Amino acid sequence: MSRFAPLQNDTFLRALMRQPTDYTPLWLMRQAGRYLPEYRAVRKQAGSFMGLATNPDLATEVTLQPVTRFGLDAAILFSDILTVPDAMGLGLQFVEGEGPKFDHPLRDERAVLELRVPEMDKLRYVFDAVTQIRTELAGKVPLIGFAGSPWTLACYMVEGGGSRDHLEVKRMMYSRPELMHHILEVNAAAVAAYLNAQIEAGAQAVMLFDSWGGALADGHYHRFSLHYIRSVIRRLHRNHDGEAVPCIVFTKGGGMWLEQLADSGADAVGLDWTVDLGQARLRTGGRVALQGNLDPAALFASPAQIRAEAERALYAYGAGGQGYDGHVFNLGHGISQFTPPEAVAVLVDAVHDLSRVLRKT
Repeated sequence: MSRFAPLQNDTFLRALMRQPTDYTPLWLMRQAGRYLPEYRAVRKQAGSFMGLATNPDLATEVTLQPVTRFGLDAAILFSDILTVPDAMGLGLQFVEGEGPKFDHPLRDERAVLELRVPEMDKLRYVFDAVTQIRTELAGKVPLIGFAGSPWTLACYMVEGGGSRDHLEVKRMMYSRPELMHHILEVNAAAVAAYLNAQIEAGAQAVMLFDSWGGALADGHYHRFSLHYIRSVIRRLHRNHDGEAVPCIVFTKGGGMWLEQLADSGADAVGLDWTVDLGQARLRTGGRVALQGNLDPAALFASPAQIRAEAERALYAYGAGGQGYDGHVFNLGHGISQFTPPEAVAVLVDAVHDLSRVLRKT
């Protein structure tokens, strides 16, 4: 018997499993964040990003904020993909105006070979937050857990932070591929353990963010990113408390690899705004659900234009009379911190209303 309240709205989970739904469910990447004034108030109270992320009470509060404000169909854990390498001892800090930085990036052979899967107890604050969020949601909507892909984590771990050209990580990939594979193998084991611990704590779906997979050349994507995504997915606990736990994978800039992503073992593939939803559906042959893919900049348009863009995406998914099930509406990447909250309300209402109408036509 589950320790959590029964789920009242399972539309998101049914869409991921390509089951019939009354409407198209919607959630937004980075939906708990800086575009909300209530988030900024809690962030100020926490004193720092990590102060917020490592406090289960505050992480729970900001996770629930967009669910309370908007009629979203899923909550996503408030955390960061870099908590895993931080637990590995790389020394994560967030520099104002510069983003994440590591005190001990992986720049030499010794540092790479000493890398180990961290003890999951070092990430207890994440799992405590998952359980607390799931409890306080009280079954309103499902909770999504997440992690960075092995390759995306490696980019930050070798570069020491964000990068435009990924020169250091690509230098290692080309000149010392055995070292890069060692990092990726450790990362894959760590990410799988981390996601499984989130599932045990109460996450009802999980997502792998391969934010930098699109920076790789074609053949190298398969060797250095997709191979390790598959490795993570194979190790996931796909059933917990008698319920299926769907997995979503998202490679930003990965439109040319949709067929291979659909064969990764994931239940759903996330799409950025460069991909036509109808074409993606044809290319993946209905093997997976699709998530996406409105351009986040569309939320700076007028309400009428936001509704038109939502309608265009919904129509694209159902092109050819294939129906509208198996689609989770989302942005093609994270929501901008400058987005007016009122625009999000317009989008949520538009997707819910239009998708109900489309199912009746």
